Amino acid sequence: MPNDTVALNQQNTPLDHLDDVWLFGYGSLLYKVDFPYLECQPASIRGWARRFWQGSHDHRGTPEAPGRVVTLIEEPNAVCHGLAYRVTPDTFAHLDVREKNGYLRFFTPMTFNDGQQVEGLVYVASEANAAFLGPASLTEMARHIAFSHGPSGANADYLLQLDDALAELGAPDAHVAELAIQVRQLLE
Repeated sequence: MPNDTVALNQQNTPLDHLDDVWLFGYGSLLYKVDFPYLECQPASIRGWARRFWQGSHDHRGTPEAPGRVVTLIEEPNAVCHGLAYRVTPDTFAHLDVREKNGYLRFFTPMTFNDGQQVEGLVYVASEANAAFLGPASLTEMARHIAFSHGPSGANADYLLQLDDALAELGAPDAHVAELAIQVRQLLE
């Protein structure tokens, strides 16, 4: 799969026939909302775990020294909490470019806090993409994140802002929280 997934997403998941789409945010979409939305509310998806296993060549790192950002990994019984944004299909012209580094979008069941379920669109970077870094020890990932930088800034800022956003949402993530503790220690 190519690093730039814009064309693949537009071809594989056309949205023009829809009036609106629910988008599930679980990473930087929780704290960097640079797109218009019609509605936003907390939501979760089942069977997916948030992990810092995706390389970032275009935002939090460079092609020569990629940073680490989150993707979702299939994990039975896991619940990933985030935010659902109801957006118009034209919003994806921007989002597809923002999430182009190996992320493919697809629909999955999403549950709001009141128990209502809808189909939501989510971006996931699988191990089939060239930027996938995969698992490593928390110590290795923390060191990698603490010292990576890219056009969008320090990789550590991405992690720490995500950790803060999840705490504010009332849905801390153990993987993110442990990495944040280690990165803060490395940066002191």
